[in-house]
Amino acid sequence: MSFPDPRGQTPDPGPRTPDPRRILIRGTNWLGDAVMTTPALLRLREKFPEARITLLTPEKLADLWANHPAVNETISFTPDESIFSVGRKLRAGKFDLALVLPNSPRSAIETWLAKIPQRIGYARPWRNWFLTRAIAPRPDAVRMQKRSIAEIRRLVAADVSRRVTSYGRVLTNAATSAHQIHEYLHLVGSLGANPESIAPQLFVAPDEIEAAKIKFGLEKVAQPVLGLNPGAEYGSAKRWPIERFIAAAKEIQQRTNCVWLILGGKNDVNVANQIESALLAASERSGDGRTPNSHLLNLAGQTSLRELMSLLKLCRVLLTNDSGPMHVAAALGTPVVVPFGSTSLELTGPGLPGDSRHHLLKSDVPCSPCFLRECPIDFRCLNGIAVERVVEAVLSVG
Repeated sequence: MSFPDPRGQTPDPGPRTPDPRRILIRGTNWLGDAVMTTPALLRLREKFPEARITLLTPEKLADLWANHPAVNETISFTPDESIFSVGRKLRAGKFDLALVLPNSPRSAIETWLAKIPQRIGYARPWRNWFLTRAIAPRPDAVRMQKRSIAEIRRLVAADVSRRVTSYGRVLTNAATSAHQIHEYLHLVGSLGANPESIAPQLFVAPDEIEAAKIKFGLEKVAQPVLGLNPGAEYGSAKRWPIERFIAAAKEIQQRTNCVWLILGGKNDVNVANQIESALLAASERSGDGRTPNSHLLNLAGQTSLRELMSLLKLCRVLLTNDSGPMHVAAALGTPVVVPFGSTSLELTGPGLPGDSRHHLLKSDVPCSPCFLRECPIDFRCLNGIAVERVVEAVLSVG
């Protein structure tokens, strides 16, 4: 099979279908990103209410879309599945339009291999020839470019007092139009959909919530249920220190008599176990007459994605790092409290930018956001967020 020159310009798009009937959405590859695409998908559904919308998604995210009104069906693929296998799978769907949400060459090539006549996505190097319409970047778009260690040290040494991107653009308003959800809304806007922002939305059915209550022994709990998500896939630079999670959880539990649900994936089991041990030890020392685990349930690594969603929906508030579950909770209507470190709440904060239900905390340091996985200096961004500040934020929600 011969490929067109990926460095070339976009070919002539040819005739366009004014009202596509079978639409393929090539979804994003990460949980948080997937949640941030939901406003665009809902706008697309508004524009084409009668179309059959199919979402191509990594297998690990397929269950996210159950009961979602913007999606009729999903097609999933595994990490080891070849691009040619995916292309063949899509070809059977006889789609007349594909909207490619990721910026990778592979995602565009998949739709080209499927011979979908209209293929729309952002213009990026090495993929434009595989699209029939390559959309220019938004004027308000801000790239999440990692800072170099030299730049970080220079900023710290100069004691710069305001937060800027690597391009020197000041980001001070949580409701900025630079937020990632606008990237996806702009793409559906190219199809005539309404590009105005709406909140990300996910859905769980009442019977799913009841099943989760029964499975995890929560059906008779009368105390307030709060969630604790201490992990973050991206790296340690996004993780508030574990000892601060423990201190905050102790204080909040004493002041609210809550039940803590410790949540996370398989990679979070170790840190969740550490937090569980510390909280159980504190309970035993308190001598309050209750069984040590009456205020704690450690479920890290034990839930499916749908069960995690049901549990997040049950929580009065989620204390979490910047992570996929943060976005899921906010999209389900659960308030979140989030210490931000290496990442930007202005670009990828949870929910609709500016939503006052969520408490997004950051320290005033010149090197944040750096977008690095690990801090090359002294972790001052997250160390600068005090336990007391987090505790008061959680209590203000409840």
